[in-house]
Amino acid sequence: MSNQNKYSRTRDSLYKLPFRNRIQSLQKLFPELSVDTLKCVVAQECQKRMKGSHGRLTTSETVEVMYKKFTNSILMNEEPGILLRLSDEVGLTPALLARSIIERHYQRDDKSKPAKLLVSTLMKNTALIDNRDLAFETYLCLLEDEEYGPIAEATKQSKGYEYEIYLRMELENCKVSFLHEDHLRMRGYDKTPDIKLEIPVAIDGQVINWIESKALFGDEEVHRGYLKDQLYSYWNRFGPGLVIYWFGYVEDLEKIHQNRIILIRDTLPTNMVLMDQHL
Repeated sequence: MSNQNKYSRTRDSLYKLPFRNRIQSLQKLFPELSVDTLKCVVAQECQKRMKGSHGRLTTSETVEVMYKKFTNSILMNEEPGILLRLSDEVGLTPALLARSIIERHYQRDDKSKPAKLLVSTLMKNTALIDNRDLAFETYLCLLEDEEYGPIAEATKQSKGYEYEIYLRMELENCKVSFLHEDHLRMRGYDKTPDIKLEIPVAIDGQVINWIESKALFGDEEVHRGYLKDQLYSYWNRFGPGLVIYWFGYVEDLEKIHQNRIILIRDTLPTNMVLMDQHL
């Protein structure tokens, strides 16, 4: 079965499952897919869903209703996990729901939202929240949310950096000379690929000059976003390059590059030809 069909089937299965704790169910349905790939597909589906519904689910009226449900549940001594259950009910991810409740709790006298810096600080350190119940409920939400919130963001950044380091080690093992993005920034570049090859290499007959590492699953929407925000600027500055989606990608992504050559793989190719070998 092609990656495109697997992706479509996985995405279709998501809509039949609860919003939280879906990975275990998907593992049983798609044992051939890695946990990291499944997590990426779930995260990307969640982000698309939140883009479409976040505004509607966080209007002042809606938040007021959710806040009253929360405070009433506290008064009724309901067991912990109140915001998690509310998250399941309304379809807002736990961290985004907790953020909305915190904003309402710290609402100013004129009913305007508190400063974003305050809210972000409280999300990063729930011990600073002045209400014990809200602090604990927010903490539970941050632990459960794999897509949003400071814990989720730290996990994503760590995973991305892990694969960047892995790519550097693989290139060193292949005796490929390169600069990484820290080197490039020191030289004054603003937008930089993860790897700029000091001597180009050829992959399947195509010369490439740079490599971008993505610890993600590459679907068309994700890839188009990266083309616009990063990849085309790399191509304009450095020429043809390679993007590695470590957790897989849908077929035919290379067809949307409008004649700008950017190869796509899910691992560092072993058939690289070092250009100086033939000089």
